[in-house]
Amino acid sequence: MDLAEDRLLSRAAHELSLKADQLIHDVERRLRHEVPELWDEPDLARMAAENTTERIGGVLFALEHGIEPSRIAPPAIDVERARRLAQLGKPVSAMLRAFRLAQGLVLDRMLEELSRLTNDAELIGAATRRLVALGTEYVDHTSERSVEAFQDERDRRLRWRLSVVNEAGMSVGTTLDIGRTTQELADLAVERFADVATVDLLDSAFTASGDPVTGASVVRRVAQRPEAEPEQAEGDDGEHGPAGAAIAPQQLHSYPEQSPPALALATGRPSRHHRVVPPVPGSPPAHPDDVGFGGAPLIHSTMVVPLRARGATLGVAQFSRHHNPDPYDDEDLLLAQEIAARAAVAVDNARRYTHARAAAIALQRSLLPQHTPAQSAVDVACRYLPAGSDVGVGGDWYDVIPLSGARVALVVGDVVGHGVPAAATMGRLRTAVRTLADIDLPPDELLTHLDDVVERLSVEASTDPEAQSTGDIGATCLYAVYDPVTGCCAMARAGHVLPAVVTPDGVVETLDLPAGPPLGLGGLPFEAAEFDLPEGSLLALYTDGLIEAPGHDVETGLARLRNVLARHTPSLESACDAVLEALLPVGRPEDDVALLLARTRTLGTHQVVTWDLEAEPASVAGARARVTEHLGVWGLEDLVFTAELVVSELVTNAIRYGRPPVRLRLIHDRTLMCEVSDGSSTTPHLRRARFFEEGGRGLLLVAQLAERWGTRHQREGKTVWAELSEKSGDVPPLDFPAL
Repeated sequence: MDLAEDRLLSRAAHELSLKADQLIHDVERRLRHEVPELWDEPDLARMAAENTTERIGGVLFALEHGIEPSRIAPPAIDVERARRLAQLGKPVSAMLRAFRLAQGLVLDRMLEELSRLTNDAELIGAATRRLVALGTEYVDHTSERSVEAFQDERDRRLRWRLSVVNEAGMSVGTTLDIGRTTQELADLAVERFADVATVDLLDSAFTASGDPVTGASVVRRVAQRPEAEPEQAEGDDGEHGPAGAAIAPQQLHSYPEQSPPALALATGRPSRHHRVVPPVPGSPPAHPDDVGFGGAPLIHSTMVVPLRARGATLGVAQFSRHHNPDPYDDEDLLLAQEIAARAAVAVDNARRYTHARAAAIALQRSLLPQHTPAQSAVDVACRYLPAGSDVGVGGDWYDVIPLSGARVALVVGDVVGHGVPAAATMGRLRTAVRTLADIDLPPDELLTHLDDVVERLSVEASTDPEAQSTGDIGATCLYAVYDPVTGCCAMARAGHVLPAVVTPDGVVETLDLPAGPPLGLGGLPFEAAEFDLPEGSLLALYTDGLIEAPGHDVETGLARLRNVLARHTPSLESACDAVLEALLPVGRPEDDVALLLARTRTLGTHQVVTWDLEAEPASVAGARARVTEHLGVWGLEDLVFTAELVVSELVTNAIRYGRPPVRLRLIHDRTLMCEVSDGSSTTPHLRRARFFEEGGRGLLLVAQLAERWGTRHQREGKTVWAELSEKSGDVPPLDFPAL
């Protein structure tokens, strides 16, 4: 080391240090011009100024006192500035370039001082080489620490972003509910990188079953956080400070053309904006330093990110900052895109599921009775509740079917499984039950035939490669027939829960009904039981979803049901509401629920009359006379002629083709029902009589005159019945094809 060189450098550094303020000013001015990204943020500008001052002062001091570069302590602000650069998403090359620019300017000024201190060109050359080496070593030494700090901060922020993305995958889209999914997105954003978050979805996304309408501009505010926005600032145009403050939840609104959200919806591209973004799109931007009314901060940085899934734009999310002073950078935008993409898929899944579920529920409800038919046997009230959204629509059903003889059939059933296949199977079984009920089968025989139907459906499903359901089809069913004339109720069940009855004196009982196998097993018998129900008894039929819940067992559910049924309620409708409120959790139940409440009535002796007839032709005239007399008592003179014809034909057929005992019964309810019973099990049927035949037209005559007619079988014999209404008194021209 040449002492002359060191002494010259020391003298030059001393002379330059006397003009350090001017040097620092010149360096700052050049850096502001050459590296503006280090000065466009207040904290970063402050650090750059401090760094320039400390570096120049430290370098001049070291040169003046002969301190080696490795022993010069770099400014503490270097590490902080490097980390700040990483936080703001700025490249570390800007800082390194600033080091070299400052080094070059200091070197130029030192060369000027060297030239003034000596004319020895050789000494100046040697001192210059020495100065360049020392400066380069110092810059390399300090740059290394800054780069390490920058990289550490970048790695930390990368790990943080990965953790946020991972958290988004776990916390956004936990349900198939659109509102909750979008709110989860807004909550995550505010908790991790935003002060205000709003989510708007295209209104067509809620109404269209497929992709939303392209080019639609009407959106709905589905989520925002915080719910209470920061204080609003009113301008000349009425603009508000924080984005979204002027839009209420679930409010429909639209964005003007060329506004950032409108562009995001149209192009599907995200953007970020470092300015005040008023909530009313299209209003003039304010200065970033502006504050709202009462000093509340306004938005200074916003990211607008479209929600896209499966090639379609569903809506737009906006993430804004007003408390956090850091503006969003490109890496923040990438993070928001990643999270928004995950949320968009979850929203699209929820949207498609919502549409599919709505269609399934609509199918389910269309397959259930829209209203209960008019009948006089029972007063009824019904309820059906689909299961929660995670389970899907099920196969529970109920039905009320008027039968002959003023009787009524009450049905409750439950198809195993959930979804559209279960609802479709329910519809097929309900149709089958109504068809079997129309031929007046007893409850046990009806369930036997229904079991065969379920078996056939299972075979069809197992052999159909396109069937949605796999495995066997199963169901439970309870079928009851109540006769208001006798007050007797015959029931049979196929694996179904037991019904409950409340007697007129308030005693609640669970009917001891013989157990039957679930439908679909095949080959096992069903057994019916009969119960006498006094007038005013309340019969409760339901599915297992009513009494089974995660919080209690079946016995507890039955006990709660009995307690509720024992309470006095003003109507059956209020009784249904009380049962559901007491037994089901708040919100949707875990399983489908069907509930049918029926209060029994009876037909008095003044509405029913019965005669036993001798099995001889002379009884026909006597039967006609009795019918005429009794219809006069009931005030049904207009039906006398028609009733005489119908009764004559039915009694004649019973005497000619049946066997004793023969019985005639009239029931005056909503219509006039004529029933003729005999001991034969042979079923009469319509036939086309030939031209030369004297008989064979009786049932054809009955079919022309009656509203409905049919045959039902008892354990011994049969009953042929015909139902006459007021219109039956107007005898139409009879059409006998064979004549």
